[in-house]
Amino acid sequence: MVEKKKFFEIELPIIKQKVELLGTTEKKLDGRTVKIDLTRKLRGKSLEIIFKIKANEKGIEAKPHRLHLLSYFIRRAMRKSVNYVEDSFTSECKNAVLRIKPFLITRKKVSRMVRKALRNKAKEEIEKAIKEKTYEELFSELLANKFQRNLSLKLKKIYPLALCEIRDIYVKKLKQELKVKKEKIK
Repeated sequence: MVEKKKFFEIELPIIKQKVELLGTTEKKLDGRTVKIDLTRKLRGKSLEIIFKIKANEKGIEAKPHRLHLLSYFIRRAMRKSVNYVEDSFTSECKNAVLRIKPFLITRKKVSRMVRKALRNKAKEEIEKAIKEKTYEELFSELLANKFQRNLSLKLKKIYPLALCEIRDIYVKKLKQELKVKKEKIK
């Protein structure tokens, strides 16, 4: 028998937008992802957000899974006489384990020591700021550019930056999933 497909309306809470997904039942939508380009909404900042769909008793809910700065935005921000600093590390917030990739562009060429100091200070400040937040709060702060502004002000003491962004951030594991796995092992 052929199952009839229909559209299910899903609320994306962080960006205050509704999306319709095609599927046969709500249960079959569980685990799917929705990718949305926010370039126009953020006035030229080429950002892409990916939501993961979860179906439960209450209905369908969409949780943010990844925030990704597109490469052409970074290429447009680069100049001839500047240096860039990037890093990649895993950090824990209140309810998830996140992979974070900050990206910094200096105003002029700087020495390797200054770049290393910027990298280390950025990692330290990001980890300190993330510990008391949930990943949903963090994603909404990144979209509003509050998190990057605070980070830039703290890094300005080492060297003034032309650009301070989180290039990529995604949820590796939720803490609820980690608890379930630990219980299965015992």
